[in-house]
Amino acid sequence: MKQKNMRLPFFYGWVVVAVTFVTMAIGVNARTAFSLFFPPIISEFGWERGVTAGAFSFGFVVSGVVSPLIGRLMDRAGPRAVMELGVVLMGGGLLLAPLTSQPWHLYMTIGVMVGAGSVCLGYSGQSLFLPNWFIRKRGFAIGIAFAGVGIGSVTLLPWVQHMIEHTGWRTACTAMGLLILVVLAPINLFLRKRPEDIGLQPDGDAAPAAGAAKPVSNVVDPVWVGTEWTLRRAVATARFWWIALGYFSGLYIWYAVQVHQTKFLLDIGFSPGVAVWALGVVSLLGIPGQIVLGHVSDRIGREWVWAISCAGFAICFAALIALKYQPSLWLVFVMALTQGAFGYGLTSIMGAVVFEIFQGKHQGSIFGMIMLAALAGGAAGPWLTGLLYDRTGDYTLAFAIAMVVSGLSALSIWRASPGKVRAVAGRLHRLHGGTSAG
Repeated sequence: MKQKNMRLPFFYGWVVVAVTFVTMAIGVNARTAFSLFFPPIISEFGWERGVTAGAFSFGFVVSGVVSPLIGRLMDRAGPRAVMELGVVLMGGGLLLAPLTSQPWHLYMTIGVMVGAGSVCLGYSGQSLFLPNWFIRKRGFAIGIAFAGVGIGSVTLLPWVQHMIEHTGWRTACTAMGLLILVVLAPINLFLRKRPEDIGLQPDGDAAPAAGAAKPVSNVVDPVWVGTEWTLRRAVATARFWWIALGYFSGLYIWYAVQVHQTKFLLDIGFSPGVAVWALGVVSLLGIPGQIVLGHVSDRIGREWVWAISCAGFAICFAALIALKYQPSLWLVFVMALTQGAFGYGLTSIMGAVVFEIFQGKHQGSIFGMIMLAALAGGAAGPWLTGLLYDRTGDYTLAFAIAMVVSGLSALSIWRASPGKVRAVAGRLHRLHGGTSAG
């Protein structure tokens, strides 16, 4: 790759963060909007909830299948190719979804096209290159970039709901498709895979001068770091499988609540206004949650923050169970607060955990394969929650299972222990105060 210095008054990594912020604001919420399309589609066609929610879950199956391919495409062609592919797939899927008249139409458009496109434009695609740009401020920068999801949901989701109420779900779907094509296609041309491609260093640091002191190493396990991690080698380690289980469980709980909470709140007697407000509050609180927890993870370590986020989801599900017996607004707020301010912290460290353990030439392929497990969890959460509702007549058992899955996710990332491979910035003093590992 040809080296050329980009002269800007600030680090180009923040341009990458800004583009990611806008892409996430629109791309992720285009998928989240399914939660708003769900009730009108059920009322129009009278399909079973399990079948209809299945289109969203099927999207995760598709996401899972393409995820390793996206990782490989990122390793070979870089972020611009991946993002523009996502724009075409997701925009196209949303423009075709209004032609739906059979369940399989919904599975092809919202499922296959939007599902595959969302891997590129969402958390998975962005986590494949964004961590390259920062080391010391990695969690903080990713937290800011991913906070775009919250800003998008506070602005876009009420607009989509307004359009559904006044012009129908089909018009709202078309509008989202056009927004993706018009806004995201041009801005993603500004992306670059890593700072070295344009003659820069991570965090905007100056290039080390010849003979200068070596920068402080964050390596805790030199033997592990010295290994060239190919996908085959990574899959043979216990750490790979602990991360895969942690991510499977993390996306299970995330989407189990996201897809079903609106319908659940309507079922127990809340107005559509409150249900949409709750979805908005979750995303609004996710903004400071992701930024603060991302920053905190740079200080205390990724494992701690993952555990805090899982605890947030566990409390969120407990509040949902309590709401059935005590439908009060303060419990709705507790559910939204713990889900958004704590639960959403998961995303700011997803890329960091994998990169700190398996950094190297094949990190995209390894991350893509781990996201296969994560997206399988994203598929299982809404589907199993819907299935248990259809079988038992309420959500209590499904939400109780999700609380157990929250604990499993926290335990798994502790077992993977990225902090035993590379120390975060806030832990370097401990590493070098005791033993020198660099």
